[in-house]
Amino acid sequence: MTGFGFSVTGVRADPYAAGPTLVFRLRITADPDTRVHALALRCQIRIEPARRGYGPAEADGLADLFGERSRWGTTLQPVQFAQVSVMVPGFTGETETDLVVPCTYDMDIAATRYFEALQDGEVPLLMLFSGTAFTGDGGFRVEPVPWDREASYRMPVAVWREMVEQHFPGCGWLRLPRDTMAELLAYRSRHALASWEATVRALLDAAGPTQPPPPGAVRPSALRPRLTERTAP
Repeated sequence: MTGFGFSVTGVRADPYAAGPTLVFRLRITADPDTRVHALALRCQIRIEPARRGYGPAEADGLADLFGERSRWGTTLQPVQFAQVSVMVPGFTGETETDLVVPCTYDMDIAATRYFEALQDGEVPLLMLFSGTAFTGDGGFRVEPVPWDREASYRMPVAVWREMVEQHFPGCGWLRLPRDTMAELLAYRSRHALASWEATVRALLDAAGPTQPPPPGAVRPSALRPRLTERTAP
């Protein structure tokens, strides 16, 4: 089979996309004497949280995902970020292409909560590749991209924050069920509140100060399944 190799040379936030979007620049190499007519490529992207350190404030922000820092030896497991596909035009030897990754700012998504907890530095990513290659000098043959092809990349946290700021400047985003939204709307109307911010603030003030969980308490969302294998295409 053709010896494919993959590496990431950079990433940027797409300022013209309809929603939050990252664009990774992907370099692809193949055997120099092999003509690649096209490459139908799939890429699974994971966050590898154990490959970087965290400050005290970041650890607090990650407690909902991984529990207390004392338990991170067992809970700091990979987090699924995205799974995307791209059709790469023909090339010989080496080429570069954009890998477009639509993102979300939904705080119910584990990857989003992870990104939001980070203050600076880099996000350790692992990209796992598979797909189908159409190769050959005379005519073509069909062959799979080996499942052991992968590439590591450390994405600057600043790129994620730039992307979010482009679409949600100075704001966050919450997804709520319709019945909950209906109750919030009724509450807002009853109290003649001018905005959703004022509505949530009124509810928070009425609830009073929150108490932190006792030391060593296990948060339910911290009990995450172990991610050890690639997701089937």
